[in-house]
Amino acid sequence: MTHSLTPRDQANLPALSAPPLIRLDAYVAEDGSTVVNGHLLEMGGMRQPNEAILDAVAMFARTLGAPVAATVIDRTVMQVARLRVYPDGSSRTIGDEEDLPPGRERTAAEEEAFPPLARVERIIQHAQREELHAAFVLASALREHLTLRRGAEDELALEARAIEAYLAFLRGDYMLSTVLALTVARIRCRTDLGRAAPEVARATAAWQRLFDEGQVATRGQELLHMWEHLAAAGLLLDPSHQAMAQAVRSRLERGVPPGPAAPPALAAGQGPVDQGPAAPEDKPLRPTRRGLRRFTRRPAPPTAPTP
Repeated sequence: MTHSLTPRDQANLPALSAPPLIRLDAYVAEDGSTVVNGHLLEMGGMRQPNEAILDAVAMFARTLGAPVAATVIDRTVMQVARLRVYPDGSSRTIGDEEDLPPGRERTAAEEEAFPPLARVERIIQHAQREELHAAFVLASALREHLTLRRGAEDELALEARAIEAYLAFLRGDYMLSTVLALTVARIRCRTDLGRAAPEVARATAAWQRLFDEGQVATRGQELLHMWEHLAAAGLLLDPSHQAMAQAVRSRLERGVPPGPAAPPALAAGQGPVDQGPAAPEDKPLRPTRRGLRRFTRRPAPPTAPTP
C-alpha cells in the first residue's frame, strides 16, 4: 500500500514552528517511483513525477504560509535539482550556490521535522506486509538523501544502506545486495574495524547467491581480503564468521576465473586519502542547474469571483 500526501494527514506535515524555508526532500527512482519526505506517492494514470513532487511541496508551502525549499534526487535523469516553491504554487530551480547554507543546525532542524528513524519504521512496516518494492524504494530514497546531506560514511547513511542491501536480498537482487553490503563493510573496515565483521558476513551471504563467475571472483577477492584483515587484527572470533571466511576461500580455490584484484581493506583509523570516494558504486548525479523547465511553474492566475 502506498501513501499519498494530503493536508488531512497531519503526520506528513512539518512542525509549524520549523525554521523558514525548511528543506524537504524528494526522490524519483529509475522506474519512476516517487517519494516525498519518506512517503511513496500514488501515481495514478499518466501523472509525471515532477508534477506530483511540485504538488506535494506546494501543499507544504501553503500550509506553512511561507516559501519551502526542496532537494530532488531524480535517478531517471541522473540529476539533483534544488527548488524554491511558494505558497501560490509557483516554483523555480536554483544553483547549488543559492541553496540553504549547510551546517549542523540546518540538518538538525530538517531531521527534527522529518526524523530518519520514523522513515525506517515506515520501511519496516512495508517489509512486514511483504510490500518489498515500496520498502526498497523508500530505503533507497533515505540512503540517497542521507548520503547527499551527510556523506557516505555517516552512521545514519550507513544504516540506511545496510537496510537497502537487506531489502535487495529479500527481493532476490543478489548482485545489488552484494554491492550495497560490500560498501558498508568496506567503510566499516576503514573507520570502525571492531564493528566490521557482521557487515562482512552480510556481504558474504549475498555474494554466496551470485552465479556470474566474473562477479563471484571480483567480489569474492575483496571479501577474502576483508576476512583476512579481520583475522590479522584478532577479530575473527565468531565460529560462523570463521566458517564464512573459509567458504569464500574454498569457492575461490575451486577454479572460479580470477577477476581484477581487489584492494585490501584499510585498517581502522586509516583515512580515505587517495582512495577515491567512500562509495564508488554510487552513480554520480549531475549538479543542479537553474531554470529546469520540469520543475518551474508560474503562479496560478487568480480565479474570478463567483457572482
